[in-house]
Amino acid sequence: MTIDDPFKHASLGSGIFYRDPHAALDWLEAAFGFERSMVVSDAKGKLVHAEMRFGDCTIIVDSEWSDYVASPASVSGKNTQSVYVRLKDGLDGHCEQARAAGAVIIQEPADQFYGERQYRARDPEGHVWTFSQTIRVVSREEAERLGGVRIEGWHR
Repeated sequence: MTIDDPFKHASLGSGIFYRDPHAALDWLEAAFGFERSMVVSDAKGKLVHAEMRFGDCTIIVDSEWSDYVASPASVSGKNTQSVYVRLKDGLDGHCEQARAAGAVIIQEPADQFYGERQYRARDPEGHVWTFSQTIRVVSREEAERLGGVRIEGWHR
């Protein structure tokens, strides 16, 4: 007998905290195309734990359950991390979908010297999300030349 582990995830993930996590689940579906994979609520309906999938990745969506976790909405909009999501294609359409759902686009879609096209969006509680898509393969040498930078290591 095999047991299907509901917590089987990639080696690294991210947890995002919201004042209103139920609203966040709805918004993340509508704006970014995430899909709910697990939602755990207590007897009073308070969200205890939620997971959403995007492609082969999982994020945790949770409430402000302790004094050391907070939504940017609770700390003057400050972010201490940003979530990066890689799209296979359709970045510009994804940006328009996010904008139509109320995302504040803080960086319009733009081609980057290292071969990616990306945009950044702020969600209703202030989390910053970066979406990128590979548009061309760039060598380390070309990226260094185009960006005026020195790169140690190269992951392509």
